[in-house]
Amino acid sequence: MTSDLPASDPALPSIERQASRVRVIAYRGGTTEAREDRLTGEEPMAIRACGPGQAPADVAVTMRTPGHEPELAVGFLVTEGLLEDARVVEVAFADAATTSRPDDEVTVHLDRPFDASRVAERHFVATASCGICGKASLDEIEVRCDPIPAGPVVGADVVVGLPATLRGAQAVFEATGGLHASGLFDEAGTLLALREDVGRHNALDKLIGSQALAGSLPLHDRIVLVSGRASFELVQKAAVAGVPILAAVSAPSDLAVEAAERLGVTLVGFLRGDGFNVYAHPERVDIARG
Repeated sequence: MTSDLPASDPALPSIERQASRVRVIAYRGGTTEAREDRLTGEEPMAIRACGPGQAPADVAVTMRTPGHEPELAVGFLVTEGLLEDARVVEVAFADAATTSRPDDEVTVHLDRPFDASRVAERHFVATASCGICGKASLDEIEVRCDPIPAGPVVGADVVVGLPATLRGAQAVFEATGGLHASGLFDEAGTLLALREDVGRHNALDKLIGSQALAGSLPLHDRIVLVSGRASFELVQKAAVAGVPILAAVSAPSDLAVEAAERLGVTLVGFLRGDGFNVYAHPERVDIARG
């Protein structure tokens, strides 16, 4: 069967799990049509972690779009401060002999013991989709975030060009219209990596996880663009990864702006058309280069 999606990334599962086919009745302008549509895939994934000789500890369950599961698991552990200085030795799926979808359970094996008590402290109850919440978390984030250096200064022309580049590379979004994306750019606006997911936080965790597994953290000379709004959780994840500039096509929350100010992140929002707002640390955006 042919597909209307580009050839899949070898790290991804079948296209049908990412964008399944359904029959719909479409109503447009007073007329109806029965046709085929694509829907974004959404499945639960359990994240577990362990050190040498330890039984895997349950960390969180997140609803995600299938694909890049090792990156999502590692990125989540990194951005929630659960890895500290531990090195990832292996990322393993469940036993294929006992489950039809082994990638629905991911275990991150570390080179040192995993402190499962920190999971309870972080209150990961049933889902990781909301990250962490509340003003009480700000001080804790600052403790585990290394200072972000001055970083690059980018022109306004580079900033306004980011959304079109990101959208042009969103393969599954083009088929479904139902995915968030996070893109990693250099200071010239070149797209270096892109991850998509039904969850905003998952898309960013996948992106950061890809860089963690590649040994590229911290991201002190990079720009990250997210396709939705800029929440507090996204700011803190970017800060943990060392990202100096975080841009979003929609609005930030007030707590996101407060976090960006305190953590040293340049926060850009309402990045649409030829305009944007800079909410925190404007010194990294050169308005004259527009």
